[in-house]
Amino acid sequence: MIKSDTKGCGHEITDSKNGKTVYRYDLKGGIRKMRISRKDSPAPRQAGRGWLLFFYSVPSKPAGNRMKVWRRLLKAGAVPLKGSVYILPFSEERYEFLQWLVAEIAGMKGEGAFVTIERLDTIKDEEIIDQFRQQRANDYQEIERAAEDLERRLSSIRKGTKARNIRGLSVQFGRLLREFDEIGKIDFFGSPVGSALRERIKNLRDGVSSLSETASKKEASVSTTRKAIADYQGKAWLTRKKPFIDRMASAWLIRKFIDEKATFDFIDEKDVGSAGKGPVTFDIRNGDFTHAGDLCTFEVLVKSFGLRDKPLRKMAEIIHDLDMKDDKFGAAEAKGLEEILTGIRKTAMDDHDCLKRGMAVFEMLYESKR
Repeated sequence: MIKSDTKGCGHEITDSKNGKTVYRYDLKGGIRKMRISRKDSPAPRQAGRGWLLFFYSVPSKPAGNRMKVWRRLLKAGAVPLKGSVYILPFSEERYEFLQWLVAEIAGMKGEGAFVTIERLDTIKDEEIIDQFRQQRANDYQEIERAAEDLERRLSSIRKGTKARNIRGLSVQFGRLLREFDEIGKIDFFGSPVGSALRERIKNLRDGVSSLSETASKKEASVSTTRKAIADYQGKAWLTRKKPFIDRMASAWLIRKFIDEKATFDFIDEKDVGSAGKGPVTFDIRNGDFTHAGDLCTFEVLVKSFGLRDKPLRKMAEIIHDLDMKDDKFGAAEAKGLEEILTGIRKTAMDDHDCLKRGMAVFEMLYESKR
């Protein structure tokens, strides 16, 4: 059980069978009797039963440590109970999380401990559950505002307003859905606000999907003339200087699937007109293979040569998000890949070295997707 001491400045956990204090948290003096040995510590219970109470104290400096612990607890879904006592519904996963958090606090020269209990004698379970639901309702408020904005935009389009940026709507909905799912992971007791919001999101998904299907049909009509791989063997391929994402990926694609004997060179975009008709130009203004509609150069090459390798489709989504910056596919790998390619660009000896090293990265990405 948990109860306040006679001075009202702390809390203690007692064994309900023998009344023995097993843990005490003093708001003035810090943690007392916190070093519970493993054999004395309450054994983990079956997931879904009981509660986890967490107590901690860290030095006032650096101030960031206290904020770090607080954020970790909030992200895990904990709510403050009394004073600096936090509570979570029991599960094996959350039990392990608190074990690691105690170790992390010790590294900050602080103290932390937690216990598992069946119930609190001074607070009913229903009251605690209401606190969790209220906290989640607060968390959902920002998503509700985003949903309202998206609903207004969809309603406006249905009434005849021209849809200028369907991809933007898809990106906005994707972001909203990810944030909703994150809160849903810690909505342990099914907040009514979350349930209502889930229905709104379902309706939004239907609306955005309908518009996206229309947009996709229009994109599919982007003109790309089908090319024969046999006509592009042993060619010199020319692109812009300082290669980066789309050029690196396209060069890899060309060498891997189109022209294994391809050679690559670079030119300033303003000098393209002097290149003549010999080289095949790519990812360059008015080039043989370059952006078309909503497609980046890599996607244009895939479509033009009818490449249907499944890993290429996954790669095309990542490359599109990186190059077009529209988060169309929400590719999680995009950010990390961009940082690696940026490092290559900064350390390469010249454009040829940069392209070679970038192509090697895309070879590894391809293998990871097979």
